Amino acid sequence: MHYDRRQRKPSVFALCGGLLAGASVGLSAYAAHAINEAAAQSRLETAALFAFGHGIALAALAPGTTRWLGKTGLFLLLAGTLLFSGSLIAAVFAGLSTQLAPAGGMALMAGWLLWAIDAVRR
Repeated sequence: MHYDRRQRKPSVFALCGGLLAGASVGLSAYAAHAINEAAAQSRLETAALFAFGHGIALAALAPGTTRWLGKTGLFLLLAGTLLFSGSLIAAVFAGLSTQLAPAGGMALMAGWLLWAIDAVRR
């Protein structure tokens, strides 16, 4: 099989995934070295873990996902990560509630489900 990268379109999901994964490394380092409070450190580490894992998933899965169901799943992974991790980060840095974290978690679960359904339907 011949691969010609010019035939592939740029992927916004892959770009966002790479940015999430990269930012999560910095967030994890910040949590480990600059935060002394255990609860705040735990929230930032959890946010970094979810951002890293889902960032890598988006970067890896996006280029091969072409159907609307799979792309909807990837959109939910991105939105869920931003809501879940963002809510935890906002709680630490701005003192806001983590009330959006459950919605982010639900979006993540729905995203994985849609992507899996699309994967078996190929």
